[in-house]
Amino acid sequence: MRDVFLLLQLHCCNHANMPEVKTKQSEHEPREMSFFDHLEELRKHIMRSLMAIVAAGVALYIFKDWVFDTVIFGPSQKDFISYRVFCSISQWLGLGNALCLTPPEVQMQAVGFGEAFLTTIRVSFMGGIVVSFPFIINEFWKFIRPGLYDNERSVTRGVVFICSGLFLLGVFFGYFILAPFATNFLLGYTIPGVENKPTLISMINYMVMFILPAGLVFELPIVVYFLSRIGLVTPEDMRKYRRHAIVIILIVSGIITPPDVVTQTLLGFPLFLLYELSIFISARVQRQLAQKEALEEAEARR
Repeated sequence: MRDVFLLLQLHCCNHANMPEVKTKQSEHEPREMSFFDHLEELRKHIMRSLMAIVAAGVALYIFKDWVFDTVIFGPSQKDFISYRVFCSISQWLGLGNALCLTPPEVQMQAVGFGEAFLTTIRVSFMGGIVVSFPFIINEFWKFIRPGLYDNERSVTRGVVFICSGLFLLGVFFGYFILAPFATNFLLGYTIPGVENKPTLISMINYMVMFILPAGLVFELPIVVYFLSRIGLVTPEDMRKYRRHAIVIILIVSGIITPPDVVTQTLLGFPLFLLYELSIFISARVQRQLAQKEALEEAEARR
């Protein structure tokens, strides 16, 4: 009788422990994420990106004197590095002082109540986006990458570095090339009987217009790459509509630059080069997809 009681007790204990064993095994099984799980994951990446922007913005706010005096007002100063380089290139090409630009001396003014403070906050925020852009792209890519196949991950290796590099290249181009010519034209343009006294907020608005759109349009090769991967863009179509693309490039250059032929040409020329580069990228993607399809057909025949 005592032996029977012991066997029943052992069986009950083992039966009671069975759900715990199953639970431990289920913990190691992969769980498919629901729609709300994806939203939660996206929220985490967005929050980390916002924290990076805020941290960079706070740092820029602390050094606001250097930011405004050296960076924001740099293209409006005569000793700006771009003016010296343009003048040296002009003399080296034998053009004399044709490219020696000298912006007029103007005194910025803040006319609105609290405009100086609000403008500082805005500049810090916009500068935080530019500085933390590589981190933002990296967070965005971390959210997308788990949903890709292994072969898709291999062909998109280095996409964060390339996106960040193209954006920063566009920002530098807008700041050191577009901004000096545009600033020299706009500050030097006068109307008889009207004294040119630009406000601080107008200066900031134009600097943003010169820099950020240039950084975004320099991402054209990346956009064409992904559109070519999914079959929405082909090199044949891009070659066919090259003339239409040139017209669009001129329109975009006219929108994001002042009505200055030189400035529009300076932006339109690199955009055209990026378009031609995108054709080469699209053709390369098409060849890779064709080779992949041929390899899959050969394996299927085996």
